[in-house]
Amino acid sequence: MSPTDIATDFVVLLDEDGSEIGVAPKSSVHGSDTALHLAFSCHVYNERGETLVTRRALGKKTWPGVWTNSFCGHPRPAEPVIDAVRRHAQHELGLTLRDIRLVLPLFRYRAVDANGMVEHEVCPVYTAVVDDEPHLNPDEVVEGRWVEPADLAVSLRATPWAFSPWLVLQAEQMHVFDEALPGRPPGAS
Repeated sequence: MSPTDIATDFVVLLDEDGSEIGVAPKSSVHGSDTALHLAFSCHVYNERGETLVTRRALGKKTWPGVWTNSFCGHPRPAEPVIDAVRRHAQHELGLTLRDIRLVLPLFRYRAVDANGMVEHEVCPVYTAVVDDEPHLNPDEVVEGRWVEPADLAVSLRATPWAFSPWLVLQAEQMHVFDEALPGRPPGAS
């Protein structure tokens, strides 16, 4: 395996304090006893203040077909998280981000999906703004919609089970439920 393959196919494992303790093959990380690992989430906004929600591809190992935030991913070993955010935005949505902001640096969660698959991540949360429309990668995303943050908050409250658990938790911590301001990403100062 070449160094490029190792960097591409591995994720960063963490101890309970969030310190790096090694790497593991990405394909083996998610299961019924998923080790704590590094990830990220990003909430993308357009100039109208709408947020992009996406529906995960049906082939995803965890939460297939579930509506979630704009995109998520895993940094490669030794890759700065912000670089991974930019890389995934381009790969999954064909988007170039601007005004990237870290809004929940210590977000962490563990959740189990209906198939018993576990997500267990330290997952810093970012917001970003885009000027273009997404071009969805069908291996990652089957659908995307721009929605008003206030409308998303109503849906998350009414049917939290219809969304990824990390989106519900992040929206609560980002104050989407009580601070959805038109034209301004939650967490922006």
